Amino acid sequence: MNTHRFALAALVSTGLLATGAALAQDFQAGSVLVRARAVHLDSANKDSTGLGLAMNNKGLPEVDASYFFSKNIAAELILTVPQKHTITSNGAAIGTLRHLPPTLTVQYHFDAPGFKPYVGAGVNYTRFSSVNLLGGVADVKRNSFGPALQVGVDIPLSKQLYLNVDVKKLFIKTDVSAGGVKVGQFKADPVLVGVGLGWRF
Repeated sequence: MNTHRFALAALVSTGLLATGAALAQDFQAGSVLVRARAVHLDSANKDSTGLGLAMNNKGLPEVDASYFFSKNIAAELILTVPQKHTITSNGAAIGTLRHLPPTLTVQYHFDAPGFKPYVGAGVNYTRFSSVNLLGGVADVKRNSFGPALQVGVDIPLSKQLYLNVDVKKLFIKTDVSAGGVKVGQFKADPVLVGVGLGWRF
């Protein structure tokens, strides 16, 4: 499914649920919100190598935990499992790799009747592993650090259960080498659109 259509459908359904949702109790300092999401990853595929490199889009599971320092300020740790991707060059498959992108953001949660919108910013660390490109001729740098941006909303379904819609932009880049010589840089820079449920403790 196209990411923009996925995001629009998620936001429309969220708006409909928000209309009839009862206002849950405000988050307080020390509150913890644990979420599980289904996420669609859409890679930007920016390539300076001249090889036309691209990484496939895919769906993936995601879990996160948010700790509230106050009713408005929280820190969120976002985790998933290593994701396998097919890498192509000008449309032809040249191999695979896995990436693991844990992300930490600091969020501001707005006060709103019936729902809890938020924005966040932080840092992403991505670890590339199981790299197999052109039978080992090509390789990528294993570690990437970059900023992360986030916007989302939590809709109370009950006192402790929330529907969540979340959109993140991660900045992920890696150096590409062939025969041990750097040939350029590949930027995945994906947009991730997620829908899931959150439990407040």
